[in-house]
Parts: sequence; structure tokens; C-alpha cells
Amino acid sequence: MMDKNHLMRNMFMMVILLFVTGSAYAQIERVEPPNWWVEMNTSTLQLLVKGANVGEMEVSVDYPGIEITETHKAESPNYLFVDIEVDPNTEVGEFEFTFKQKGEKAIKWPYEIKGRERRSDEFQGFNSSDVIYLITPDRFANGNPNNDSFDFMRQKGVDRKAGYARHGGDIRGIINSLDYMNEMGFTALWSSPLLENDMPAWSYHGYAITNFYKPDPRFGTMDEYIELAQAARERDIKLIFDGVVNHCGRLHWWMEDMPFKDWVNYPDSVVLTTHRRTVNVDPYASEADRKIHVGGWFVPDMPDLNQANPYMATYLIQNSIWWIETLQLGGIRQDTYPYPDKDFLTEWTCAIMNEYPAFSIVGEEWSYNPLLVAYWQQGKQNKDGYKSCLKSTMDFPMQQNIQDALTKKEEWGSGLIQLYEGLANDFVYANPMDIMTFVDNHDMDRIHTQLKEDADLTKMAIGYLLTTRGIPQIYYGTEVLLQNTAKPGDHGLIRTDFPGGWENDKVDGFNEIGLKEEQADMQEFMRKLLNYRKGSQVLQQGKTMHFAPEKGTYVYFRFMDDKKVMVVLNKNTKETELKLGRFGEILPAGSSATDIISGKKMALGYSMGLAPKSVTILEIE
Repeated sequence: MMDKNHLMRNMFMMVILLFVTGSAYAQIERVEPPNWWVEMNTSTLQLLVKGANVGEMEVSVDYPGIEITETHKAESPNYLFVDIEVDPNTEVGEFEFTFKQKGEKAIKWPYEIKGRERRSDEFQGFNSSDVIYLITPDRFANGNPNNDSFDFMRQKGVDRKAGYARHGGDIRGIINSLDYMNEMGFTALWSSPLLENDMPAWSYHGYAITNFYKPDPRFGTMDEYIELAQAARERDIKLIFDGVVNHCGRLHWWMEDMPFKDWVNYPDSVVLTTHRRTVNVDPYASEADRKIHVGGWFVPDMPDLNQANPYMATYLIQNSIWWIETLQLGGIRQDTYPYPDKDFLTEWTCAIMNEYPAFSIVGEEWSYNPLLVAYWQQGKQNKDGYKSCLKSTMDFPMQQNIQDALTKKEEWGSGLIQLYEGLANDFVYANPMDIMTFVDNHDMDRIHTQLKEDADLTKMAIGYLLTTRGIPQIYYGTEVLLQNTAKPGDHGLIRTDFPGGWENDKVDGFNEIGLKEEQADMQEFMRKLLNYRKGSQVLQQGKTMHFAPEKGTYVYFRFMDDKKVMVVLNKNTKETELKLGRFGEILPAGSSATDIISGKKMALGYSMGLAPKSVTILEIE
């Protein structure tokens, strides 16, 4: 964080510049990225400069190690792109760029080259040892009511009774809740975007970004965002940044004066995407279908960015790297992954992974066909030759399988068999262990609603999620059975307030106050299982062996060396006897086990009894 002396020097520098240059200083509106670092693996940098007629200016710099190699005019005279070479031996410090137009007073713009906190190879991304806690920050916890609303923002005020209004959750609330996350057993935090969304409505969700380098002030300041990242690391919680390279908000600052006519796709009219994501892999797809899917706007308020423009591509790549360095991130979740130009996606992912070899990126591919999801993962041998550096994709196929398995009748082709056959599809993935698994998220009905508010089935879903392969993600409030049954599909209710996140909440999930019995039971179940998983290499990295479901039960094992965990899902509504002889190839006769939830030790003989609608998780000894 910036110390007080550093802040005072910057303020003094700005005052001097304003005094010397007068009104001419106002000609430069912004330079992005706003700073950079020395000793990056890639030494090149391209600055976007925005200002009145800056395209007609000459730019120079006099600082050892910083060299301007080329400048590029845009179609708009109010932009200039400046290519910089940063020598690895450049001294950390502040300097100035000078902008000069013939016959006009020179304009000086301060810039800083910083030292790095860690080397590139020291950044560790998320992996199968982690469990990710997903939050919608506006609905999670309000730690600072003073930043709820600002007169200079287009959407004003808060209204917790309105599903699409702002409710006031913020970064300070997240910081205050980190101990709760740590105690529950979560090891990574994915927050939906915290960047500025200065839109007249729906600004709470964060996906209509109007400034890619600034937190939304209603969430907090840059210093608070950095504090969140540091406080999370102190608790061994990795912070995952929700990135958006496909689109921006309709009122982004550049929309009134874009550098190039093709800065966004369909700049003169709103043309919506078809959402036909299969065009990325379909050998028979028409070029017309490909163009409208990739170039169409996601929704009317989200213009589609044209990543085929090389300046836009560089801007987005540098922005992602800037946030990784600024926040010392533990990963990126990339929104709407199959919608941008797919050659750009390769360039973007590879640029990040080449800079940070142990980093992690997960892409959202909302398709229920595992062939479509597998296409994007690094190492996949695709027939069309497409290659990616994307480490992880989101397992939407398995999410659907979990829901169907627990709600559909047990028949030849439905019920628990859908979990069994869904897991068998892992042969299409380059690395199934790196797939992000989940039962719900911020865009779909909560799992408790999907399962008709049956707490036993919800516990079975979570038990499966936390014991199968992959990187589990839990949506906030699942641990206290939040649901949206009154309005299925309604995003405002899906993203409901976490109880206890606001002062005077009668129910407080953070401190276990006022919870119903089944809510407290679910929270305790998850706490025990999450903390067990945190210390279990078998569940984090072990191999899997499963047995085809029979008579309403599904049994699988995770194993590594001589360690084994046995999981049994019993969908029957009555107590069931499970005969164990069938599992002899992995479960030796006379084994003993410990139930990791109850702590009860037992001898495994000829059979074992299963409670109705239950998940049993045993550590085999």
C-alpha cells in the first residue's frame, strides 16, 4: 500500500505540474496502464494515451532504461498509442512523459515504474487442493455504509427490497468476513467484478464495466482492494479476479470517442449475439453465424469488444497482467469465455501463463456438452488444431448431472446413473483434475431451489461436489441453505443478501445467530467436510474408482498410495443395507473406517447400513 510520504510526493508533483502547465495539462485525460513494473518477463509495454488532439503530439521521455520505440496514431485524433521498452535494469522510480505539439506549451505526465513484490514464478494459482467461495459483493456484506451511494454515479441509493437495486455490500464487508471463510475451510475467494459500473441501472452485478482500471467507489477504494488481497493472502486464501474481456458497459468512458471505428463490434447499432457457441468448433458452421456469435453484443447494455483490433488486444492483455501484479492475484475467472475472438483468447491466455507459469485461469463455457467444454482446455488435441493456454474450464455438464441425478427417477438412463456416466466422460478432458466443479452459481437457481428445498438432497449434492475430482466452487449462502424458490430464474433473488452481512440483521450466518436447525446442520456439515478436504491429499489429488449405481445407491472411492476415502450416495427414502463384497478390488475384507462427519469408527464387515437420503464419507483405515 502507498505510504503517507509517497502519497504526499505524488500530490506535490501534481500541484507543480498544474501550476507549470496551466490549462494545457487538462489536454491529457488518462494514460493506461497507469503504472508498470520492472523485471517483467516481457519488457514491452504499450500505453494508451487519451487527450484532446494528443494524436498530433510528439512524446518523449528522459529516464534511464525507458525507451519509446514507436508511436501509433488512431483514427480519432484524441488517442495516441506509445510503445515502450522497459530495460530489466531500470531503476524503480517516478518520471515524466513529455507531450509537445508545435507552437503549444509542453505537457508533462507523471509515470511510475515499480519494483515487483514477487517473481513471476512465485505466483501460485488455484488448483484441486482449493475450494473456491464465490460471492456477489453487493449482496454479501456491507462493511462501510458511507460508500453506499454517491451523487456523481448514475445509479443512486440502495434498496435491499429491490432485487436489481444496489444493496450496499462492499470490499470492507468482504475483508471483515475473511476469518469466517477461513474458519469454514475455504481456500480461495472469487468475487464477481469489483470494477466501476457507472450505469443507470443494474450496476450492482459488476459485468458492465465502465473503467477497466478503477474499482467502483460504492465497493471501495483501490487501497481497500489491495488491502483485501493482502488480508486474504495472510489467511492463505487466494483472491480470484473476475475478468471480462468480451464486453464493456454501454457508458464506458471511451464509447463517446473511440480510438478506432472497429474498437467495438457493430459500433453504429445494437446487434446481439446469437449465443450459438458451437460455431467455435462446428466444422459446418457458416461464416455469418460465426461473425454474429463472436461480434454480437452480449446484451443491449454491453457493447462487444473487438479483440481482432491489435490495440484492443494489447490493452486487454496488459490490463489483466496489471491487476495480477497490483493485487498479487491467485487466479482469474474469465467471463463469457467462448464469445471473444478465439485466436485472441489463445494470445491472452498464453501471454498470462508465459508471464506466470504456475498461475490459473478458468473460463466460463456454459455448455452441457462436455465436448464443447473440453475444447478450450490447455493440452486438448483438437481436430481443427486449435490450441489454448487455458488451464481450467467450468464443469457445467457435471452441474446438470448433479441436479438430474438427485431429482429424476431411478431408471435405466436417469437418476444416479447420470453421475456415473457423467464422470465417465472425463476421457474427453486434457486434465479433469483442473476442471472447476459446482452445483450452482450467481447465474442459475440456487442448489437448494433446484432440489426443491430438500436439505438431505442438498447435503448429498455438496457431499458429492467436495469429494469428487476437480476444483470445487461453492456459492455464498449455500452453507445456510439460501434459496430463490419464490422466483425461479430471478437473478435479483438468486443473488440474495447473506444473512448477517448488514447491521441489525436478525439472522446472522457469520456468527450462527438465528439460523433454523437445518441451516445450522448444513453449515456444520460443510465446515467439517471443507476442513477435512483441506488436509486430505486423497480428496485433493487422488485417483477415482467408481461402481455403477445399484438400487438407489452410488459408491465411489478416491485413493492415493495406501490411503482411501469411500463415498456412498443413498437416494432411497428408507434405510438401506449396502453389501460390501462387490467393492473387494479396492476395499479389502475386514477393513475399518472412520466417518469423517460424525467421527464414528466402525468395522466394515459383510454390509453396512445407510441412512435415508444420505451421503456417507468414510476414511478407510
